[in-house]
Amino acid sequence: MTNRNTKSAKMPVIKQVPAIQSKETSGYSQSMRDYTGEPLDKRIGTLLRRYRQRSQLTLSDMSNGSGISTAMLSRIETGQASASLDALTRYATALGIQLSTLFRQIEIPRGNAQFVKKGEGMEVVRAGTEQAGYIYKMLSYNLGPEKLFDPYLIEMDENSRSFASFQHHGTEFIYMLKGKMEYRYGEDLYLMSPGDSLTFSSEVEHGPERLLSKNIQFLAVVIFGSGDS
Repeated sequence: MTNRNTKSAKMPVIKQVPAIQSKETSGYSQSMRDYTGEPLDKRIGTLLRRYRQRSQLTLSDMSNGSGISTAMLSRIETGQASASLDALTRYATALGIQLSTLFRQIEIPRGNAQFVKKGEGMEVVRAGTEQAGYIYKMLSYNLGPEKLFDPYLIEMDENSRSFASFQHHGTEFIYMLKGKMEYRYGEDLYLMSPGDSLTFSSEVEHGPERLLSKNIQFLAVVIFGSGDS
């Protein structure tokens, strides 16, 4: 008979959430995105226009502050004309910012952000979890050519049962949010309580061995190496 050691490390209950809707960030961070898919003149013009609008300045205000005609300012902001270094310097002065600030914003690489409101994660089903009564909510989905990680919010209740037979590629990190459970990893058992975490190779059999609370909730992040996804 195999002996299993109970250890004090705690492990969050994992639920797979449905894929999350991708939403761009708002406010300052959104307006300062880099427009690397556009020509440089267009990218600079878009950035200058957003700075001006955020400062609640009209083209006439900018013309008075920079000494550049409103017609030329309009052409620069729409990418129809290239802004000289002198024009950019005067534009930055009229806006009350450093020229270096403009250059830094222009060079920011394009990125994507995914924002998921509470309770809006996409519910997914993993093998064996539906019968065990686990709810998996996916908190993010990969946008690139290669899957790097899968983050899940996992929930269990009094109708859920233990299921310690997960085995897959990757490295897994779990963080306990609510309730208590014994989590099995190979021949070891870990008593998981809120605030406890556990990191392990997912290729070893693992999963909740004994549920000690009516309501359990934990985060589980599966991180993939090259060729794992």
